[in-house]
Amino acid sequence: MSHLSLTQRATTTPTEPAASRLAVHQHLTDLRTRAAEAGADCLTTRLTADMAYLGALLGEHPPLNDYVQATQGCAAAGWQDGYITHRGDQARQALAALGIQWGPDTVRDLNAVEGPIETDEAPDAIRQAAADYETPVRQITGSQAPFNLTIETTEVDAYWAYWLDGAGDKVRLRLNLRRASFTKVAARQFALHEVLGHGLQGASWSARAATEDVPWVRLMSVHAPQQVLLEGLAQALPLYVAPDDELLVTRTRFDHYNQLVRAELHVALNQDATITELADHARFRMPWIKEAAIADLLTDRGANPQLRSYLWAYPAGLDWFANLADTDQATKTTVLQAAYRDPLTPTDLTALWPEGPTIGGQDT
Repeated sequence: MSHLSLTQRATTTPTEPAASRLAVHQHLTDLRTRAAEAGADCLTTRLTADMAYLGALLGEHPPLNDYVQATQGCAAAGWQDGYITHRGDQARQALAALGIQWGPDTVRDLNAVEGPIETDEAPDAIRQAAADYETPVRQITGSQAPFNLTIETTEVDAYWAYWLDGAGDKVRLRLNLRRASFTKVAARQFALHEVLGHGLQGASWSARAATEDVPWVRLMSVHAPQQVLLEGLAQALPLYVAPDDELLVTRTRFDHYNQLVRAELHVALNQDATITELADHARFRMPWIKEAAIADLLTDRGANPQLRSYLWAYPAGLDWFANLADTDQATKTTVLQAAYRDPLTPTDLTALWPEGPTIGGQDT
C-alpha cells in the first residue's frame, strides 16, 4: 500500500481549515466545473474521485460499479467463474511442483517452503533484495530517479502488514509487526512491491514533476485512479523481474488467485449476498482462510468507504499486469516505461495496450 506526495512547491500562504466536509464538497464541485470547462482532463478525473470519496464519507452509498468507476477509474464487474478457476488451477499446479497440497494448510506449508526469518532480520533482508533487484527494475522501467529508503517497524491494529509513504525522493517503508510475517521470499516480494514498485515509481514521478509542469495532481491518494497502476504493477513485478524465481512466481500466482476470489466476494457483498453465503464461498474457494480474515475481508469491503474503493485496485491491477507479462516485449516495455513516468489511470493503460483484458473484469 502507498501514500505518496510528489509536491515540489512550497507556499507561505496560510491555509484555513474548512468549515465542514459539506463545504469541502461544494468547493470541489466548483473546482470540477471549472476544470471541465478548461479541458483539464487529469484534474477533472481526480476531482471526480475526490468528490465520490467525500460523498461516501458524508453517507452516500452508490452502487459498487459506479463508486469504483468514479474513484479507481475502472469497472467493478468481476471475473467469470471459469476464469477464476483457471487462475486457481495455475496456482495449484505451481504449489504442487513445490510439494504443497491445496487445502487448509496451504499457506502454512508455503510459508515453510519460503524460509521463515525472524522479525528483526526483515529490514536487512528487504534492503538486500532491493539492492539486488534495483538494476533490473531500472532497466525495464527506464527510471534514473534517485530515492532514499527508510524502514521502520510498528504495531497497529490495522488490516495492513506493509505500508509505504513518502515525499519526493524520500521513501518510508513501515512493517506492521502485528500483521506481518516474514520469509526469505516475502523479503524479495516486498522489496519489489514496496521499495522498487511504489517507492521508485513515486520518486520517478516526483523527479519529473520537479522539472516539468505536469498536468496531474502531485499528491497521490488511495481513492484516486492511479491506484490500479500502483498496486497492479507492484504485485506483478516478480513476473517481469524474476520470472525464473520459482518460489517468488508461485507466491505471485497464488496471490493472483486470492485477489480474484476477494473481488468475487467484494461484488457479491455489494449485491446483497448474506454473510453466511459469503463466508461459505470464501471457505470453498480458499480453504486456508481463517475466520477472522473472512470477517475483516467482508467488513473492509462493505462498511469502510475508503476500502470499498481502494481494495478493488488490487485484483483489477494485478490481473491486468499479470496478463501483460505474457504479451510481447515491445508492449511490456512501452507500458512499464510510461508507468514510471506518469501516474497512469486505467484509461491510460488501456490506450497503451488496447488488446489487453478489460480492467476490473468482465463478468459476462
